[in-house]
Amino acid sequence: MPSWEPLEDRYSNKRPRKILSLDGGGIRGVITLEILAKMENELREKLKKEKEFRLCDYFDYIGGTSTGAIIAAGLSLGMSVKELMKFYTDDGKDMFTMASPWKLWKSLYRSESLERMLQKTFGHDTNLDISNGKIKCLLTVVTMNRNTDSPWPITNNPFAKYNDKSRADCNLNIKLHQLIRASTAAPIYFPSEILNWDPLNSKKKITFVDGGVTPYNNPSFLLYKIATQPAYNLNWETGENNLLIVSVGTGSHISIGKYRNLFHTIYSLPTNLMYAMEVDQDINCRAIGRCTYGAKIDRELENMVPMDNKGNVLSGKQKNKADFLYVRYNADLSQDGLNLLNLNHIKANKVQKMNSVKSIKELREVGKAIAEDQVDLSHFESFI
Repeated sequence: MPSWEPLEDRYSNKRPRKILSLDGGGIRGVITLEILAKMENELREKLKKEKEFRLCDYFDYIGGTSTGAIIAAGLSLGMSVKELMKFYTDDGKDMFTMASPWKLWKSLYRSESLERMLQKTFGHDTNLDISNGKIKCLLTVVTMNRNTDSPWPITNNPFAKYNDKSRADCNLNIKLHQLIRASTAAPIYFPSEILNWDPLNSKKKITFVDGGVTPYNNPSFLLYKIATQPAYNLNWETGENNLLIVSVGTGSHISIGKYRNLFHTIYSLPTNLMYAMEVDQDINCRAIGRCTYGAKIDRELENMVPMDNKGNVLSGKQKNKADFLYVRYNADLSQDGLNLLNLNHIKANKVQKMNSVKSIKELREVGKAIAEDQVDLSHFESFI
């Protein structure tokens, strides 16, 4: 019979739950981390916690895609945002090591450096099984099964169907560093990852690519479904006082430009797909949840933050009976967006690419400016 084991006290009883969702976006994960740094510091101060406080102590469920999976995994293991930032700033350039000329037909970058970094950071033998006591909260990593061309959100929920320990192909047995590598295998950029899901069955070898090419580069709405749909056996209660979802992006922009050539189109495809999917999932969350903060979607939908007849934001006392409370923090990486943050000295094309490793300093500037401009714990309402 499955159980929460070391996490029994935290998850066995019904209570208001909090979810943190982290987008994909390559090295732009640095922007996410600057936003999370401010969030971590303000929560520590507001909740009067000691310096050992971590975001996994506050959020019951953390999920991410691609670079968001790296951050989500680190947070779930109890790492601080500062520790994860060190991972990106110290080793970020090594993540994008060019492939040998005779292997460029497969991918632009090698995977070996990233694999070593993930093993060193998360442990060679760490898996998803919560009984090992290493993972402090619920975790989901989004990847894509290329054998079936289907999204695979892999979770450590002990009650999930494919986490049954009696199964030879139990998801909990997969090594965490391998799963993250699978989630970060962006087509064109990195080679795919092949995992043997069942050691006793060679036919169970599955080829994975980046979760960012699924509809869940922004996994926030997916995490809501996993938390609440009966099939996943968590059955968390919905309602604005029962469920909070905080979604953090890696920065986005609309690609405007003329067709250049086939290579340029293929090279730009992952970023274009991620942007489209990110926006769609954001809209889903604002439609089903009640958004207390989020940038404008477009000129027709605006920001979808509920207003009264006078144009004032609805307060917590004026509930519109949504399924959850929703907060979305993200950066506008267009030149206009940067200029509005008084970052005129940063050129948009230097920070828009997923592999902008030479611009980590500038990405951190953007992240800090966004954190200062957007992060406000009043958006969390009754969950503080």
